[in-house]
Amino acid sequence: MSNLHRENPYLRSMKTAEKKITNLQQELLKIFHYELKETELQEIKDLLVSYFAKKASDGADKVWEAKKWTNKTMNQLAKQHLRTAYK
Repeated sequence: MSNLHRENPYLRSMKTAEKKITNLQQELLKIFHYELKETELQEIKDLLVSYFAKKASDGADKVWEAKKWTNKTMNQLAKQHLRTAYK
């Protein structure tokens, strides 16, 4: 870290924030560089939620099929206690 970043907390926090921005966030910032109406913003949020929910569901389906799970398997898994006890 440069001396400038050490001396200036604002620059240091900007550097930290830069590292936390994902490639998706960067792309969305480029695309949506203007203000949206609240209804449009909600529509975009709903699209993103639907997209990632479908990805998760598709991934779960692949695991289900690969492991040849059935509803009986799911019921057995649901009844298992897999959490680690805290000390």
